[in-house]
Amino acid sequence: MAPKAASKVAPRKADIKGDASSYEHPASSHAKKKRPSAYAMQPISAFYLFFAAGMIAALFAPIQDCDETFNYWEPTHYLSHGYGLQTWEYSPDYAIRSWLYVALHAVVGNVRRILPQSTKVSEFYFVRYGLALVCAICQTIMFQAVSIALNARIGLFFLAITIISPGNFHASAAFLPSSFAMYMGMLGAASFMNWRGGLKTWQGITWFAVAGILGWPFAAALCVPYVLEELILVVFSDRDSLIEALIRFVRGVIASLIVLFFDFAVNLFFYKKPVVVSWNIVKYNIFSKTGGPDLYGTEPWTFYFKNLALNFNIWFILALLVLPLFLLQKAFSASSQRLSSGLRTVIFITPFYMWLGIFTAQPHKEERFMYPAYPFLALNAALSLHIILSAIGNSNPKTLIGKIPGRLKLLAVGLVLFLSLDIAIARIYGIYSAYSAPLKVYSPLWGDEGGNTYGAEEDNVCFGKEWYRFPTSYFLPRNMHAKFLRSDFRGLLPGEFSEAQTGFGFWSGTWLPTSGLNDRNEEDLGKYVEPRMCSFLVDTQYPARKAPLSRREPDYIADKQHWEPLKCVDFLDAANTHILARTLWLPDIAAIPEKCQRKWGRHCLLQRKRSGRNAGVWVDPGQMMMG
Repeated sequence: MAPKAASKVAPRKADIKGDASSYEHPASSHAKKKRPSAYAMQPISAFYLFFAAGMIAALFAPIQDCDETFNYWEPTHYLSHGYGLQTWEYSPDYAIRSWLYVALHAVVGNVRRILPQSTKVSEFYFVRYGLALVCAICQTIMFQAVSIALNARIGLFFLAITIISPGNFHASAAFLPSSFAMYMGMLGAASFMNWRGGLKTWQGITWFAVAGILGWPFAAALCVPYVLEELILVVFSDRDSLIEALIRFVRGVIASLIVLFFDFAVNLFFYKKPVVVSWNIVKYNIFSKTGGPDLYGTEPWTFYFKNLALNFNIWFILALLVLPLFLLQKAFSASSQRLSSGLRTVIFITPFYMWLGIFTAQPHKEERFMYPAYPFLALNAALSLHIILSAIGNSNPKTLIGKIPGRLKLLAVGLVLFLSLDIAIARIYGIYSAYSAPLKVYSPLWGDEGGNTYGAEEDNVCFGKEWYRFPTSYFLPRNMHAKFLRSDFRGLLPGEFSEAQTGFGFWSGTWLPTSGLNDRNEEDLGKYVEPRMCSFLVDTQYPARKAPLSRREPDYIADKQHWEPLKCVDFLDAANTHILARTLWLPDIAAIPEKCQRKWGRHCLLQRKRSGRNAGVWVDPGQMMMG
């Protein structure tokens, strides 16, 4: 039986069985109460589950994308602590990042500063906890809307798919506009979906506008199917409904313009010039004459299919199959043949297909670009599972499926779901155990187990080939700066926000002219320091790699003459690990074939030895190696 909306609709002139002209707009009255479903769950219980999953992500998820560090954590650190790394996107010459979005997170971090036992590391995790809380609230609201608009079983499936997926582990507590767009997209979708208490078109438009203006402009496109539904309803409505719909649209547009004004005002304060950041992002990504995002790499069309299969396993397959399954159900079901019974479901499943199609067509692809579509993937998969279980549950002995014993069907479904859960857990723990070292190695700078604290204010922590694994300046004690050594990388590295104090306002580094920043990903030699300027250095050593090391990327860990390790944590050697062990967690036991065992390197925080100076002259270990 097809999922049905639980809302009350206005009396229709006639049932819609082909006469589209008789279709009238839904009324704005409260929905009829239905008998409680066996699958019904209280929203507060759902919130606890969503929040628990989000907190696990906040505590344990590695930072997967250096954009999260350099484009969001570092500007936030600058607002709170007066210094940090600056990318070209924050240069007033380009201004393609919203300071309002960053400032909201800085406020959350500053709340932690006024609480007892505050450190910069605790600020980092406090912001993550806040993200997990907001995400859980948005997920709960969408869960409730799905349960009302479709049915409680689909809502329960949506909850389960969301909380157990590795995709949720990555996205729920990530400090990224695409995650923020995912939060706001859920609120927007829930507003459009839930007709109880009246149509909430203007709220839906507003939430999607917030997603696009403060988060990522392209996320506003997810609003299109819901707006299209409203337009279809308006076409077949009377004059009064048309006027009401127009009022809702106008209210949504006005609310969106208010959001845009606040973003404009905040960016005017920081950049000291009028800019519309969301337009600058669109202009750079679509109309750039310097190469746009393609400068940072392109991927084949299969990229997102592989990535979503890793992050959602069987649920991604079910999400892709929902439309044909739904059409088959409508074709063979004897009931629910009215046009109105399937319109809403088609609208609900469209956003994921649309988003996947649009971004698969783009040459530049990144995992985070799919974050806004994750809730819609979970919804599509939940609908597919509901349809399949409805078909399997057919007990009519005249049908083939009805002849299969019920226990056997239950066992088959249970095994599939249990396997999916195991794969998801293995994926999540595999990522944590393999790549969490960059969040762990800096503890000696704050004090080791013996109470010793290494380093002092104004010390530099340097990064060579591992520059993109730097988590954020929140992991460095106050006034300790991250610096870069030249490596084989030939793109543009971040600079630093100016710490100059001027009489023209706070945070002068946000508007003062910058040098060495460009939108062409061209290397700037001014971003590097010499090794002699480094009190500490972070490097990774891979014993299994036999290839000769380059002059610019020596094995600093092996250079005992100049560096001593303070702390090392295992880090997966992905290049020498079998794809199965890279994809999922496998225990390091003899029962696992050697070729499938994980190969490990060491991610280390190193301290420069005093003997590393020879009369004040630093000897480059790379030169020693080449000699």
